[in-house]
Amino acid sequence: MSLKQTIEVFELLDDATVSGEKVKAFFEQRGASNVSYTTVEGEKGTTDFVKIVIPGKKGKVYGGKAPTLGVVGRLGGIGARPERIGLVSDADGAVAALATALKLVDMQSKGDVLDGDVIITTHICPNAPTRPHEPVAFMDSPVDILAMNQHEVTEEMEAILSIDTTKGNRVFNHRGIAISPTVKQGYILRISDDLVSLMEMSTGQYAHTFAVTMQDITPYGNGLYHINSILQPAVATSAPVVGVAVTAQTAVPGCATGASHEVDIALAVKFSIEVAKAFGEGKCSFYSEEEFDRIVKLYGDMSHLQTLGKDA
Repeated sequence: MSLKQTIEVFELLDDATVSGEKVKAFFEQRGASNVSYTTVEGEKGTTDFVKIVIPGKKGKVYGGKAPTLGVVGRLGGIGARPERIGLVSDADGAVAALATALKLVDMQSKGDVLDGDVIITTHICPNAPTRPHEPVAFMDSPVDILAMNQHEVTEEMEAILSIDTTKGNRVFNHRGIAISPTVKQGYILRISDDLVSLMEMSTGQYAHTFAVTMQDITPYGNGLYHINSILQPAVATSAPVVGVAVTAQTAVPGCATGASHEVDIALAVKFSIEVAKAFGEGKCSFYSEEEFDRIVKLYGDMSHLQTLGKDA
C-alpha cells in the first residue's frame, strides 16, 4: 500500500511556501538520513532540487555490489502561482518520486530493507511559469533542461525510472499509468518483459505502454516537438531509462489544478517500489545487454541523438 504516503506527500507539496528545506525537514523527521537540496536560479525564477538516497543492505553506499536504481520525478513546476492556486497536474511526477522515497523510508523503519540503493531526485517550485503547447498548455520551468539533468541524473544510477505527468496530449487515452520502451544511448529498445510483469502484478491490470518517437529522446532546445520531458533524463546518461507516465483519458493542461488523481499516482509509486525491490536483487532487467551490443555492432553508435545535433 502506497496511497497513504502519496496523500502525505501531496499535502506536503500543496503549499504556496513549500521548499527544498521543508521537504528535507519532513523526510528527516520520518527517519531519512541522506536528504539534500540545492537551490538553482534560472532565467525564470528559482527551484530547489531535492535528492534522497535510500541505502540498501547490499548496495554501493555500504560497500556492496547490488545495482542502484534511480527514480526521477520529472516536471516543470508543482505550482503556477500566482496565475493558478494549488498543486498543478504537472506536479504528479514530483509527488510520485517523493512518495516512493517516503514509502521506502517507512519500510526501512519497519525492518524491510531493499538489497540495492535507490536514489530519488526531483525539484520543488510552487510558482513556476507556464508556456503554450499543443493541444493544451504546459508548465514551464524556472531552469532549463540541462540544469534539470545535472541535478536529477547521477552517475550512480544504473537504471532510471522517469515519472512524469503525460496528460497534455490526445494519443494516450487511458487513465492510470503506462511505461515506455527502454531508451539507451540514442536507441529505442524493446519494452522490458520484466517491467511489464511487475506492472501487471502491481496494478492488477494488463500493462499499458506508450509509444516513443525519435523526437522524444532528443534534448529539448533543438526545435523539435516533444510529447513532454519524460525521457529527457535519457540524454544525460548511458544507463537505460524507462518513462513511467501518469496518464488521463482526456487532454489535461499541465498547469491545470484539481487534475491530479492520488490513486493513479499511488500506482506509479507501487510500481516503482516493486521495480526497486527486483532491480536491487538482480531480478529485473531494463534491457538485453546481448541484444544492445548486437544492434550497436550492426548499426553503429546512436549517441549523437543525445546531443542538440549538427546545428548546435
